[in-house]
Amino acid sequence: MADFRDADNLVGSVYRGKDTPRYVAKDAIGEGKTKVISTIVNQPGLVLVHSKDRITAGDGAKSHAMEGKAAISTRTASSIFDFLQAAGVKTHFIQQHGDTDFVARRCHMIPIEFVTRRVATGSFLKRNPGVHEGYRFSPVKLEYFYKDDANHDPQYSEEQVLAAKLNCAGQNIGQNELDIMSKMTLLTFEILEHAFANLDCALVDMKVEFGIDMETKDILLADIIDSDSFRLWPSGDRRLMKDKQVYRELAEVTPEALETIKTNFSWIADRVQNFNTKPKGRVAVFMGSPTDEETGRRIHDECRRYGVPCEVRVTSAHKQTDNTLKLLSDYEADGFPTVFIAVAGRSNGLGPVLSGNTSYPVINCPPLTPEWGAQDVWSSLRLPSGLGCSTVTSPEAAALAAAQMLALNDHLLWAKLRTNQLNTWIELKKADARMALSEAARRTNN
Repeated sequence: MADFRDADNLVGSVYRGKDTPRYVAKDAIGEGKTKVISTIVNQPGLVLVHSKDRITAGDGAKSHAMEGKAAISTRTASSIFDFLQAAGVKTHFIQQHGDTDFVARRCHMIPIEFVTRRVATGSFLKRNPGVHEGYRFSPVKLEYFYKDDANHDPQYSEEQVLAAKLNCAGQNIGQNELDIMSKMTLLTFEILEHAFANLDCALVDMKVEFGIDMETKDILLADIIDSDSFRLWPSGDRRLMKDKQVYRELAEVTPEALETIKTNFSWIADRVQNFNTKPKGRVAVFMGSPTDEETGRRIHDECRRYGVPCEVRVTSAHKQTDNTLKLLSDYEADGFPTVFIAVAGRSNGLGPVLSGNTSYPVINCPPLTPEWGAQDVWSSLRLPSGLGCSTVTSPEAAALAAAQMLALNDHLLWAKLRTNQLNTWIELKKADARMALSEAARRTNN
């Protein structure tokens, strides 16, 4: 194995990008067919993941050098991990470090491959005769495979995964851990599926792996996600596929064929650069009075938590009808998708006036008081015909409802909302596990 302490070695190189921390590889602690994992000097909790200029298939039975592949794989993986982390998915990725390396949290890898499938193709057809290629799984199909090259990564059932009694970094991989990783796998696929669909590409299937952070013991999406990890069909057409399946199906591997595959991989790397898009919508909070500022600010802060631009204005539909309509027309004039939230107490004319003069969504969020709330709320609930504004009494819930509307045309925002739901699910799962342990300890002591 190469000495990765050699400063001239690619893995040991130091990336001197602007404002980029300097990392130097120390010892290689793991090597696969297409990558090397090395520790980092003075960073015990981190590793460098170095990609090789090599493409393989059939558990390594088919293998060829491909100059430039390492840089393409690193660029692809870094962009994908950046996007997933922007959505809130917990991964081992820290940052790209040079052309062929990225820095990641050091994990004890779990020897299970999690495979998601939207369309039946490839090995699934061989294992399930009678299923036609192109059969669409809804919901997405999830499969488990035990990492064992000598036995060609056999498929495992959920029961087999649990029966293996895996222990990684001192963490037993039981039902809770498997449930969490399964949920994270499905969400990761759906997030990337939406992102690729925005680029007119169909994500057909995907393989991911997980690890246990050696320091925090958190479950993290780990390993690498690049063109070797998924099937991608532009415009949903298998004949246009850009992924490693082209290499798998080659009867004869020629330099020209390898160059075509590298061009395909580069095409994917270029496309995923567009995953991290700018916001595609905004929220405009119209308050009927300065006294409504607390509610307006709570909506503003919650919108920012989702990465949604939010502006707060003061205008009274009763006392400044002309100004209210002028502000409304100013927002409509630039054509930027907008959800309006009307914050007005007592007699709420603001939401209905906005709704009656725009085709954009309007949400009422009246700041109800204990004294008159029961009476005032009816001005937001009981509306004239032809008006479609909804009423949400919680500022945070109003911001969430607005974000969900905007997420219909914003894949990153959709991903953030879905990940937020998953992280809530995971925290409840962990809380239940802690409660079960506490109850077991109590019964033992009694």
